[in-house]
Amino acid sequence: MEKLTRRITINSVIMVLFLGTSSLAYDYPFADPYVATVVGTPTEYMEALPSDVPVKFETLQMFPEREVPGILWNLDELRYSYIRQKGPAPLIFMIAGTGANFNSPKMQEMQKAFYQAGYHVISISSPTHPNFIVAASTSGVPGHLEEDSADLYKVMQAIWQKHQKKMAVTDFFLTGYSLGAAQSAFIARLDEQEKAFNFRKVLLINPPVSLYNSVLILDELLDFNIPGGMDNFDAFYGRLVNAFADVYANGENVEFNNDFLYRAYEFKKPQSDDPLEALIGISFRISSANMVFTTDVLTKAGYVVPKNLVLRRHDNVTNYVKVLTRLSFLDYFRGIFLPHFQAKDPSVTEAQLIKTLSLRSLDGYLRNSAKFGLIGNEDDVILLPGEIDYLRDLFGTRATIFPHGGHCGNMAYPDNVSAMVGFFADVKN
Repeated sequence: MEKLTRRITINSVIMVLFLGTSSLAYDYPFADPYVATVVGTPTEYMEALPSDVPVKFETLQMFPEREVPGILWNLDELRYSYIRQKGPAPLIFMIAGTGANFNSPKMQEMQKAFYQAGYHVISISSPTHPNFIVAASTSGVPGHLEEDSADLYKVMQAIWQKHQKKMAVTDFFLTGYSLGAAQSAFIARLDEQEKAFNFRKVLLINPPVSLYNSVLILDELLDFNIPGGMDNFDAFYGRLVNAFADVYANGENVEFNNDFLYRAYEFKKPQSDDPLEALIGISFRISSANMVFTTDVLTKAGYVVPKNLVLRRHDNVTNYVKVLTRLSFLDYFRGIFLPHFQAKDPSVTEAQLIKTLSLRSLDGYLRNSAKFGLIGNEDDVILLPGEIDYLRDLFGTRATIFPHGGHCGNMAYPDNVSAMVGFFADVKN
């Protein structure tokens, strides 16, 4: 492990020095940010990682008294995974991105990289994933960075309590990608108050600056790029459903959420004429639909499903799905999210709530804490113009900004894996 850690750290330093002066030092294969976001890192360009790791799957019941509607019957226990080293080692908690579960492809890649580098690893689903909403969300209304992060922190403590007797830990670390990256910042601030872990280092990978801005961008990628406009949404969505069915028929085992997009695209790309922007948008819309349906049913909000209707285990929800896939994040924000918070505090305004959904609300903390690091891309498709510059200014020398890679497309590329693992390996003991 010592030799691997030294090699990764040296490679990371060299890589950062070259990235600052020339994009030629970085050979990730896709310069188009939309191609990078959809395709990710082709196998032949990936970092060499173990094909098999001793991962264990567990469940946790955070709210044993919670009454779960029949249609959500299989979501009442939170699923997560862990890998344990044979001896004492640092433990890293990993938080998934929007709509993704603990075992998503990106989480598996990160898990293998950290295990190979000598870490215990605990992987946790996004608070926007239906399983987390039902099993671990206090409110059942995800999207608030501070509240969701508090729920994640409780989950992390519960998992640690369950495993601490069999896991010798020398240090605690934290990371997440996309939305999970932003939540990692809020978790770290909470931990400085409660000190359950005293995280030594925290890495944010491709975070949004403003969650509100980023989800509006993702909505617009769909709304403005469907061939023929939104009037052709049903035909466009039907093609993706068929692609999903073909992926299953081909033996792939993926969830019908943002993860399936990459498999479907790779399987169907010779025949696909759909703009990549629309494919990215629909992947987010599917994740959003799953989230909104779960929230609506669990909290009885009456947004799409009537309040007095109790959906049972085998009820058909096709008509609700058709409605949900037409709804944007702004619809959720104004139809469920904002009313939920105004019911608790009528003085809360839309503008005030939007302001809390941003890393800018932690500016002073992130700017002045040496424990934080950032990995980002110049061409991240979920950032508005100027936001990558804000992140560069916010993190300074603690930021590694790659010239291209879209949104999380280059996470499995060797330089990125070296930067990710090297950030934690470069700890002064």
